[in-house]
Amino acid sequence: MPALIRYRHQVLSLDSSLALTRGNPLGLMASTSFLNPLEGIYTGICTIQRGQPPLIGQIRYVMGTRAAHLTYLLPHNALNSMALPGRLEHLITQAGQWGAFHVVAEVDENSTAFEGMRRAAFSTYAFQRIWRMPADTSQDSHSPWVVAVETDTHAIRSLYQSLVPSLIQPMEGVIGNHPQGLLVRQGNDLVAYAEVVYGPRGVWVQPFIHPSVENPGQLLPSLATSIPRTAGRPVYLCVRSYQAWLETALNEIRADCGARQALMVRHIAMLQRVGQMAAVPNLENSRAETSLPLAPFNQE
Repeated sequence: MPALIRYRHQVLSLDSSLALTRGNPLGLMASTSFLNPLEGIYTGICTIQRGQPPLIGQIRYVMGTRAAHLTYLLPHNALNSMALPGRLEHLITQAGQWGAFHVVAEVDENSTAFEGMRRAAFSTYAFQRIWRMPADTSQDSHSPWVVAVETDTHAIRSLYQSLVPSLIQPMEGVIGNHPQGLLVRQGNDLVAYAEVVYGPRGVWVQPFIHPSVENPGQLLPSLATSIPRTAGRPVYLCVRSYQAWLETALNEIRADCGARQALMVRHIAMLQRVGQMAAVPNLENSRAETSLPLAPFNQE
């Protein structure tokens, strides 16, 4: 790690959630991820040209999920190199050995790495913007948001599957059996869920809100003030392109908007439909009747 510190200012973060909750990926706070036994982290260092700084990249993978995530690349002046696609193959191979089906990354559209990622066979599957919620330490006693519990998992997954396009779901993962977030019910229906990730540098919120929800303009401000244990840390709200209608409400409450990011994926394995012989019950499971009359065969 000490050898990497001198490049800290040249890091391109490709995981917004990790960067905003834990800070610089080469810093001490981000290194606490290594303590998670269910998370694999691999850092690769590749020399591009003699006398030039090496290209350094990191990838992480949570065991049991389908997608690995590129954490960072550095230095910036090497990211537009024609050698970038070949160097990324090393990290992608490691993800495949872990059992990942996809490798994902979040890249600013105007960054030098965007074209390099495309040359490495990464494609854009969605977009996102990160919004910093207005600072407000007051608690809303009338907030409709309540803490999700384990028994809410089925309803949360149903909401997620109804909002997130089916082609995107494999890259984003599935809501776990122990939801970490807040939800809103209107009558007996679950209409909103917000996944919450805490870190020493900030709080990351990923909302899933049904378009039929009542008063969305009031729902988002109360979300920021309903999150427990923020301890003065900034709250960041991630809005994906399939929930872009939320941005109107965020503009109304004067939330700070970041640059648009492309969500990019490299598929390691492709799902293919496999043909299977269909059994015909009337033929497969039938037996010849012993009393069935047989026509005599006469030989002339």
